[in-house]
Amino acid sequence: MIDHADDLVSVQAATERLLRAVGALDDAAVTQSSRLPGWTRGHVLTHLSRNADALVNVFEGRPMYASAEARDGDIEAGAPRPLDEQLADLRTSAERFRAAAAVPADWSRTVELRNGVTDRAERVPFRRWIEVELHHVDLGIGYELEDLPAGFTDREIGFLAARFDGHPDVPATTLTATGGRTWTTGGGADGGPITVEGTPAGLLGWLAGRRDGGALTVKGGDLPKLPPL
Repeated sequence: MIDHADDLVSVQAATERLLRAVGALDDAAVTQSSRLPGWTRGHVLTHLSRNADALVNVFEGRPMYASAEARDGDIEAGAPRPLDEQLADLRTSAERFRAAAAVPADWSRTVELRNGVTDRAERVPFRRWIEVELHHVDLGIGYELEDLPAGFTDREIGFLAARFDGHPDVPATTLTATGGRTWTTGGGADGGPITVEGTPAGLLGWLAGRRDGGALTVKGGDLPKLPPL
């Protein structure tokens, strides 16, 4: 059961954690490399701000981004900004997202995201929560996958497992987390069944392309090579 109101509370809490952590940086740290290839921390922070505005567009029935080129250009233009400008942008864009989500609306309606992807409006808050949590980790400033709220990690594993379900490049795979929680994914490629076991953080890191899966235990074949998100 999706509860968009609870997810909005979680988005706010994650945003506050991010703002506190980023507020402890300095201008030099913003220009340093993030964990995302080719992106500085300034790129990550600018992307988070523009993503908040893009999801406002989604709520209000406009295209998420004017174009892929405009999205990339906005991120490049905003990346070199000093810390105080980045923080102000993060705060104000987060508030715009909060305000747009507070407008009474039909949360069961279908909305359009990037590249023709559609989803129910009630899932948009969780999508924003994903952006804030994973990109906080991508900043490389002391917040790790192991620090993510357990409920978030379980849901994001399920979200990504569903994304790869039936994918033609992924064999039938069962994911088993420490503690016994399981998910299934893949099934569109030959081979398997394969079982991948590990900590929730380890499984999430592999599914989300943040870790290579070397710490996972694989049975029934090789660790599947996942397509890019």
